[in-house]
Amino acid sequence: MIIAIDGFSSCGKSTIAKELAAILKLPYIDSGAMYRAVTWYFLENNIDYANELAVYDALNHISIKFVREGDQNVLYCNGQPLKAELRSMEVSNKVSEISAIPEVRVKMVTLQQQMGSNGAVMDGRDIGTVVFPEADFKFFLVADPAVRAQRRFDELKEKNENISLDEVMANLAHRDHIDSTREHSPLRKAADAIEIDNTHLNKEEQIEVILKYLNPTA
Repeated sequence: MIIAIDGFSSCGKSTIAKELAAILKLPYIDSGAMYRAVTWYFLENNIDYANELAVYDALNHISIKFVREGDQNVLYCNGQPLKAELRSMEVSNKVSEISAIPEVRVKMVTLQQQMGSNGAVMDGRDIGTVVFPEADFKFFLVADPAVRAQRRFDELKEKNENISLDEVMANLAHRDHIDSTREHSPLRKAADAIEIDNTHLNKEEQIEVILKYLNPTA
């Protein structure tokens, strides 16, 4: 079974996808973390991502895989585990721009299709439209922008990031615009996706809603 969960930034896609994968005993693939890893690599190595040749060369030197460590699905980039690095504001400020580069998307989509070919729960922005358009189930998460910003702000404060709520709101608006308007595989709801507004739903309530769609007779 392949389940695609798409939506805007800070809608809780990863949290829900991870929990759902554990319940269904399916692999969980965080496509957003993969784009963040590429972004981290570009920033760490001062790659000029406006230079097409530099991008091609960098992508040929990036290896990404997920390793199960306890109850965590840890992303490794070129053998290095990345955790807090992926969620830094430095990466967040650039990830949508770098993710919009066609060469980056082609490489990541191919890798995601390989990873999920035998079944998975995968979250992102183009899973149900581009990566797995024939997914068994597709969900599209939405939430009020102010709620999304507060969730992201609270997450960053827990990690001692020195940032204001206004900065977080501006960052999300910027990412939403780039994600939705990029030429290559933009963020959009698949025609057959089930939309879930989780503005006022907690994790358990969202999981309950999704499980009812997966097994309506239960």
